Amino acid sequence: MYRQEQQFARLGLSLSRQTLANWMIYGAEKWLSHLVDRMRVHLLRQDVLYSDETTLQVLREPGKAPQSQSYIWLYRTGRTGPPLVLFDYKRTRGGENPREYLQGFQGYLHVDGYAGYHKVSARLVGCWAHARRKFDEALKALPSTEERKGTVAQQGLQYCNQLLAIERDIKEKTTEERYTIRKERSKPILDAYLVWLRQQRTRTLPKSAVGQAIAYSLNQWEKLTAFLEDGRLEIDNNRSERSIKPFVIGRKNWLFANSPRGAKASAIIYSLLETAKENQLHPFHYLNYLFEQIPQLTDVTNQEELDRFLPWSTSLSDICRILK
Repeated sequence: MYRQEQQFARLGLSLSRQTLANWMIYGAEKWLSHLVDRMRVHLLRQDVLYSDETTLQVLREPGKAPQSQSYIWLYRTGRTGPPLVLFDYKRTRGGENPREYLQGFQGYLHVDGYAGYHKVSARLVGCWAHARRKFDEALKALPSTEERKGTVAQQGLQYCNQLLAIERDIKEKTTEERYTIRKERSKPILDAYLVWLRQQRTRTLPKSAVGQAIAYSLNQWEKLTAFLEDGRLEIDNNRSERSIKPFVIGRKNWLFANSPRGAKASAIIYSLLETAKENQLHPFHYLNYLFEQIPQLTDVTNQEELDRFLPWSTSLSDICRILK
């Protein structure tokens, strides 16, 4: 907004950042929030979801110092169902936040190792990218390339790499094929890996980098093996990490939200535009279309009316779509 304020000034228009912020909050609260609420309803109907969270600084948050951290939570769909990416602003990182947001959801939830997700009534699916990263970091901490060969860290990394290689092979397979191949190829590797982990745990310093990598896999084992249960599931939570990245990159530019209302409005706008991009819509044209059409509705809470404007709706004007 600082940059936009300067650009408007060069055009001879006096528009302050505060005015621009107020416009964004007004548009989000009065019009866009109804669509995002409707999108959440569709999200909770899915069988497989993904979640992640990142920090956000909110300056004027009641009862908190300006330099303290708040959080933006991400929830999204995967290979099945309409492409949905939703953001939710909360004051804390407490597990009650995803529990409340996902109330009623009983399916699979892809997560990282954060313990707060255990409060959600869902089958948690762990992330092998995180498990692999632990061994990779332990390996890189060793002094030289020669001394890394044959180490415990390298052995653990190889187990992870074998599983990830199988996933690359079956990426384009059907759900049923993925399930069958994992049982035939991934399950034996997991069984051998578990035996190896238990052996190495007694031989490794628990506070060392490789000791922590071993402990992570053992502590997360039930979640890390959940991907075997359904061919729709993925072996990692990279889908969430990719989806939260636009917010993280944006935060490096705008740094903070001034108020909780502003943080909530940001979450609403990010939800709508990131979901629009997932559905191959032109973000600007889509947003412009919404602000033209939604104010004309007689009842902005009418679910059937709102569904016509969702990013995956076939009723949207062609002007909203990206030309291929």
